[in-house]
Amino acid sequence: MQIRRDPPDSHGLPGATVGTKCQIHQGRLIELNIETASLPDGSDLDLDIVRHPGGAVVVAVNERTEVCLLRQFRHAVDEPRLWELPAGCIDESDESPFATAARELREEAGLTADTWHELGSLLPSPGFCDERLYLYLAGNLTHVGSCQHDDEFIEIHWLPFEEALTMAASGEITDAKTVVGLFRAKGRL
Repeated sequence: MQIRRDPPDSHGLPGATVGTKCQIHQGRLIELNIETASLPDGSDLDLDIVRHPGGAVVVAVNERTEVCLLRQFRHAVDEPRLWELPAGCIDESDESPFATAARELREEAGLTADTWHELGSLLPSPGFCDERLYLYLAGNLTHVGSCQHDDEFIEIHWLPFEEALTMAASGEITDAKTVVGLFRAKGRL
């Protein structure tokens, strides 16, 4: 059994002690466990937890203030063509989030960037998953040609940045990392 004790939070409350009770699945990308958490009040709770390597998201904006958005096939949701920013998972335990961002921008959108700004990170589903996504704003772009994986079906689009923000605010863009990325980038443009 693996035990981890989280540090006290910013309010001085003790962190939770977590014990892995049972690994249900080890996939190519994720691990699914039933974990027993000893909560700050001393009670125990069994939780379904997804362990994920994390990833990086890129808001790529060109000299005309257009943002690169992808229309991507997503089997898991009932929206098979989602609007998304270029993004992907950290492939290796020693790959930095920035290296992941640069790699995914190249693979999915066919772009390299000369300027990069960190936009922080986000936790998309902290109730059951430890995935952390790192956000970047990329500029001074060069088109070098994409090299998408065989299982990726991606259309590359360039939309005016303000139009993309409107789509995010209205709910037309439903992907959380894209909505957050666009609004965080707005303050840097």
